Amino acid sequence: TNFLISFTMKLIVGLGNPGDKYLKTRHNMGFMVMEQFLKDFERVDKTEWVDDKKLKSDMAEIIWQPRHGQEEKVILVKPKTYMNNSGLGVQLLTTYYKLLTTDIWIIHDDIDLPLGSMKIRFGGAAAGHHGVESIMEKLGTDKFWRFRMGIGVENHKLKNMDDFVLGEFRGRERGKVKDLIKRGAKAIEMALEEGLTAAMNRFNTK
Repeated sequence: TNFLISFTMKLIVGLGNPGDKYLKTRHNMGFMVMEQFLKDFERVDKTEWVDDKKLKSDMAEIIWQPRHGQEEKVILVKPKTYMNNSGLGVQLLTTYYKLLTTDIWIIHDDIDLPLGSMKIRFGGAAAGHHGVESIMEKLGTDKFWRFRMGIGVENHKLKNMDDFVLGEFRGRERGKVKDLIKRGAKAIEMALEEGLTAAMNRFNTK
């Protein structure tokens, strides 16, 4: 009986806010990286995000076949619950697919990292990121992977953090952002292909 074959699976979640008005905001970095990753993986005409009402997410399923090792199912997700309730969608998905939290990768913007830098890490505090806080609260653990995409500004003594993260990238930032989105997608690719340690060694900003 083939249902005994162990089939590994990853849940990769990009964080952001749904809706056109948030499309290009700093807080939607996670969405942007997910979209880039899927575009790199499949021809644009085959790229399909499906709105799953029950799991409160836009989803795309792919099969990743590494050059060495077994293929695995990868569920790409953009939650539709708004940033501060990101945990709800992630919890629904984790339960639905019976996943270990260690197989969950969260891609999110990080104001504490300079714009254009990146850090992949496991566990740790949410550092004021409401999306990550919400996921920790709903999963009851911090034991999941994070791809932290730097959106911080030099000398950031920002009066209003919310205005900043909900603002759009400006002028000279845009080139850096484009590059970061591409590198984020490449980092996911390498993590799937060669493992997270390899991706950390290659992509984590020193």
